[in-house]
Amino acid sequence: MTINLDTLEIINNTSENRFETWINGLGSKLDYIEDKDSFAITHVGVHPDLRGQGIAGKITQFALDYAKSKSLRVIPICSYAVWWIQKHEEYKPLTIKK
Repeated sequence: MTINLDTLEIINNTSENRFETWINGLGSKLDYIEDKDSFAITHVGVHPDLRGQGIAGKITQFALDYAKSKSLRVIPICSYAVWWIQKHEEYKPLTIKK
């Protein structure tokens, strides 16, 4: 199955504190903790049948753009989020305490 990342629908499920997407009934997500000043990414997970297609990166980028729009400091706890931010230097300033 080929995934078009440009049309991937990602929703912010605030009641569960996660960004999620569903593809053919298979869920992928980014769990977070948000307060008035910060946005901690605690876990990024992609359904095993969908891995390797860029979904984790797309969800992470979406979540970071959300945090940026709310001027929140990002605290990447999940090792994937740490790795992704290191690979995308334009997002590193979000991790600096204001």
